[in-house]
Amino acid sequence: MQPPPSLWWSQLDQPPSARATLHDDLEVDVAIVGGGFTGLWSARELLRRDPTLRVVVLEKEVCGFGASGRNGGWASSFYPVSDAAVIARHGRDALVHLRRTLHAAVISLGEALREDGIDAHYHRGGTLDFARNEAQVARLRARVEAAHSSNVALDDLVWLDEGAARARGDLAGVLGATYSPHCARIHPAHLVRGLARANERLGVSIFEGTAVTRILPGDRERVPRVITTTAEVHARYVVRATEGFTAQLPGDRRRFAPLYSLMIASAPQSRSFWEAVGLSNYETFADDRHLIIYGQRTSDDRIAFGGRGAPYHFGSTVEPRYDESAKVFALLEGTLRELFPVLEGDVTHRWGGPLAMPRDLSPTVALEHTSGLAVAGGYTGDGVVMSYVAANALADLITRPGVETPFTALPFVHHEGRRWEVEPLRWLGINAGLALAARADRADEHGRQSRANEWLERLVR
Repeated sequence: MQPPPSLWWSQLDQPPSARATLHDDLEVDVAIVGGGFTGLWSARELLRRDPTLRVVVLEKEVCGFGASGRNGGWASSFYPVSDAAVIARHGRDALVHLRRTLHAAVISLGEALREDGIDAHYHRGGTLDFARNEAQVARLRARVEAAHSSNVALDDLVWLDEGAARARGDLAGVLGATYSPHCARIHPAHLVRGLARANERLGVSIFEGTAVTRILPGDRERVPRVITTTAEVHARYVVRATEGFTAQLPGDRRRFAPLYSLMIASAPQSRSFWEAVGLSNYETFADDRHLIIYGQRTSDDRIAFGGRGAPYHFGSTVEPRYDESAKVFALLEGTLRELFPVLEGDVTHRWGGPLAMPRDLSPTVALEHTSGLAVAGGYTGDGVVMSYVAANALADLITRPGVETPFTALPFVHHEGRRWEVEPLRWLGINAGLALAARADRADEHGRQSRANEWLERLVR
């Protein structure tokens, strides 16, 4: 039940030891399936609203085993659906409310960590999205103009010309960048393990090494049940917070597609390296390629760097062997050394894991009072802050039924996205999308026009 090797887990004071496995049947108020960010934030927020609740978290491995302990450490206000799509689906007011909530959540998440005494290396230095070819310049400048035209404050998203961009981060080939203050760097493993301990102090029961095989809805005669390999849990409400591992539950194979994201970490870099490169305020960084990359300067002066490109596996299968790909790791290292030609030393850590991608890219928070079943997830890689916001919405839905709150008024609450296509269409479509993203990036690099971007947009509609 040890988590996969990564920079984050290697930096804990000691390897995580598993909590007790559930062996006896339980009756509780809320049972949460999944011990990652969503499940643990949900437990915390439920107890903050009603300290009398009996809450249990059931985790198959150890808390943080999934994406919560493996991610890039961006606590950002990013939302996986474009502004235009949010406006088309929910209206402009919904977009403004969503944006303000996410901006505020970047700060309140840090305040929650301080309140709970969790040292997760939280540092709100903002984020830089670099343009390294003319196509990226055009897209980023258009994004800034569109954001300002939809009532985004001028300092919420700023265009930096080449000189200003290089003053913040002197990456190779930089022509400009956007900067947003609404992002913090965090250490994922410290955060998730600290959050688990904070929940136990509140009275939450956490069982690890407890595999859930079925979640059964309630009805007029009985409450919903969680069936594990060793016992049953009866609860007023059952929350599914399984993110990239959702496809392993019966009936949920097409709800989210488990898409793999892989990461590497450099050796600690010297003071002279950072004096030359910048990122002095620990800004997170990316560039505007289609095949996403993301990086952060860690507290011990490494670069933790990740990206997409690993294939989707037929039938939404999730297996430990998919956490590694020599080809993708080599591409990531090549990209990292291209961005930072003076990078010192070797890559010291390589790891990866699945994230959850909904068909329409929209996260979901939902509660059905009749069945007692609730769900939160589908963040497409933007889950550090989104899981915190989703947990607040879910806690409001459970403890304040019928009352609209700022969290329950968010556009993804009670959003019912359509399911993914059956195989082999799902396999063909997702992997075609990855190939189109790579093709569009190559066209951008060579200054060519390509229809790959148009086809990619059609594919995700």
